[in-house]
Amino acid sequence: MRADENGLEVAQKQGAWVIRMWWPTGPITGGPQRVTIEQADDASARDVARGISTTVLRRLDLPGAVKSAEELAPTGQEVLTDVSKALSQGCETARVLLENEGVSETYLAMLAFIYKGMADSGAVAPVRWLAERIGRSTETIKSHLKQARRDGFLTTIAGKAGGELTDKANTVLSRITAEPDA
Repeated sequence: MRADENGLEVAQKQGAWVIRMWWPTGPITGGPQRVTIEQADDASARDVARGISTTVLRRLDLPGAVKSAEELAPTGQEVLTDVSKALSQGCETARVLLENEGVSETYLAMLAFIYKGMADSGAVAPVRWLAERIGRSTETIKSHLKQARRDGFLTTIAGKAGGELTDKANTVLSRITAEPDA
């Protein structure tokens, strides 16, 4: 196992192969985001020549790797707490923007940013969480997120919560952080 500022890696040896699984920094919310398989240093040329078999893949202990990753990342809860605090502050900013400006570009960019952060952190119900903190109904927030997508602030990921912020959203957000009163 190895951890650094970018994430952590758990390795398992299966015959002539080393399987490396990688998680980004933060709480472990499921399986790895990257899996690589390489020949082991002590692997015989004969075993390597045969290639990676389905047996190697079936012997992968994914539950064991997740457990190891969770044990290696004890600071995950601290990271989650910090992220939650930052997203809650973002919700307060979005609430104030909505009250002062209505459904403006600034509000939609901030909403998209917070929603993406919630989805990326593995939140179960990010729209409900947003609605509670912004002080609007779930349907209203869903409508605002649809508008954020339509207006080009947030991309869509088919069948999943979240998306990616667009250049347009990043431009608007950079103006918010550059303003001394924001």
